[in-house]
Amino acid sequence: MAEVDQWIANRTRNFDSSGIRRMFDLAANLEDPVNLSIGQPDFDVPQPVKDAYIQAIQDGKNGYALTQGIPALREKLQAEVDATLGHDDREVFVCSGTSGGLMLSVLSLINPGDEVIYFDPFFVMYPAIIELTGGKSVKVSIYPDFKLDMNQLEDAITDKTKMIILNTPSNPTGVCFSQEEVKGVAEMAAKHGICLVSDEIYSKFVYDEPYVSAAKHNPQAIVIDGFSKTYAMTGLRVGYVHGPREIIQTMLKVQQFTFVCSPHPAQWAGAVALDTDVTPYVDQYRVKRDRLCAGLADKYEIVKPGGAFYAFPKLPEGITGQAFVEKAIAHNLMVIPGSIFSNQDSHFRISYAVSDDKLEQGIEILNQIA
Repeated sequence: MAEVDQWIANRTRNFDSSGIRRMFDLAANLEDPVNLSIGQPDFDVPQPVKDAYIQAIQDGKNGYALTQGIPALREKLQAEVDATLGHDDREVFVCSGTSGGLMLSVLSLINPGDEVIYFDPFFVMYPAIIELTGGKSVKVSIYPDFKLDMNQLEDAITDKTKMIILNTPSNPTGVCFSQEEVKGVAEMAAKHGICLVSDEIYSKFVYDEPYVSAAKHNPQAIVIDGFSKTYAMTGLRVGYVHGPREIIQTMLKVQQFTFVCSPHPAQWAGAVALDTDVTPYVDQYRVKRDRLCAGLADKYEIVKPGGAFYAFPKLPEGITGQAFVEKAIAHNLMVIPGSIFSNQDSHFRISYAVSDDKLEQGIEILNQIA
């Protein structure tokens, strides 16, 4: 018999997903835990969106969709993008969630040996998809205040730099980079002829100032957004990408031979979702953000998040992230160690996308174990 380990591709050995699994394994026996670990909204899919999804299924819209997305959704998205950015050379297509859009971006643009810059702390998917394509991760630290330093960014650029990934509002910190910072990254990428990928999945969850896309300052930026967070459609797998036509056509070619298309009935739901007002949800999350920051202010150091639904507090002195998570689990609380999102082990992530009761319980436990 063959050693099956020999069959596994080398590209899969360069990244690890055991950290998150370990945390969930530890918490497996908890009954009704205070779960501040999950990165998805706690509100339900809006009823008109559910109705459209069900109607699409009942109407037999269950086969393959066009690879680029159904016209009813794609044309709405294109009109919104044109109105917001006004670029002559910008096309949109529908992908299988923002994760699908990120994967397609890297598959379409990164050759083995190309360097991709992103900021630490980072969304856990970035290093994995870069390694899968043979690219090289270049992490630029934004500790301790999670602000961007343009000099540090420029120092990280080499003749092998192919892409910069920008995520604002950020997962895991919840920080919104300032308009000056976003403009600085956009212009830096343009100056050096580097592809800028702007991950804007949390663009509707901003609390203190209007959201401005990096594409406003860089007409060649590739923007990735979607419906998972804004409309609680995480399981329906509908995202979208827009950027220069030649890039989009290449990404569509790759999608045709990988994901094929985003789920057909879910796209009809997405078309209705675009007409749904989520302002009340955003207002609720702003209140939750403020309650969390105020409730932990005496015991934890936190950079106040400006968006998304995460906070990234500093660990209490003298404890590792793993040990802190184990301590939290012993008190029926689930959080995620910051080392999963970073090269350093100094913080932990909270998701405040939970009920008010659970949030209050979480604050109480965190203050108890600090």
